[in-house]
Order: sequence, then structure tokens, then C-alpha cells
Amino acid sequence: MATYNKFQCFVEDLAHGVHNFDSDTLKVALTNTAPTAAGTTKLADLTGGITTGFDGMTITTSSSGQSSGTYKLVLTDLTMTATGSVGPFRYVVIYNDSATNKEVICFFDYGSEVTLAKDDTFKLDFGTELFSLA
Repeated sequence: MATYNKFQCFVEDLAHGVHNFDSDTLKVALTNTAPTAAGTTKLADLTGGITTGFDGMTITTSSSGQSSGTYKLVLTDLTMTATGSVGPFRYVVIYNDSATNKEVICFFDYGSEVTLAKDDTFKLDFGTELFSLA
């Protein structure tokens, strides 16, 4: 199972209105270089990024709202199909493609490198929610 890691800038970006999860487009970037939770703020900060080679790297929001004072962002699991050889990558980064600087939100560490051949699939399982705020 992949390990969820929040980028530290995400908290400040929420407070400054960088993200609107009702309308913004979230996407996936892949890298084999470990992002730093403290030093990475935007997509351009990533090194070793692989952002092509898959059919479908846009994430669908299932729901974005609060109940009893707790906000949850629920995403639809994403299955990507390799259109050619992809990888290696170990980290899957979620970023806001609609934000001015394509600000990052979080990343998942898969623990080891992943390499895919043409037509292989890779599924991102977001569980019950990407994150919640209370």
C-alpha cells in the first residue's frame, strides 16, 4: 500500500484560497525522485518527473463538502493505461492543474520503483477520501 504524504505548503495554500476543489482540475505527476514535503510547492519543483505515457491522468472529484463541521475531499479511484513504456517511478504526486503555479497537494510513496509496459494499467486507490479537515 502506498504511503500518503502531505506537502507542507498545502495548508497555507488552503488558507490563501489557492485551491477550489469544487471546480479546479486535479492531475497526477510521476517521479522517481523523492519529493520533499517541506521544500516542494509547485509542479516545477519536482525533478525526475514523468507526466506523459498514460491515457488519463486527470482525477475526478466524487464529492467536496462538509458535514457536521468536517470537510472531506473524496476522489474517484483512477486507473491509468500506459500508452508506451512508463517508468521507472516510485512517487505519485497530486497537483492542482488549475492553480496559477500548478501547486502540489500531496504525494504517495509506493516504496519501490514501478515500470510499466504498453497497455499495462496502474490504479490509484484514494480510499474513502484524499483528506479531511475538522
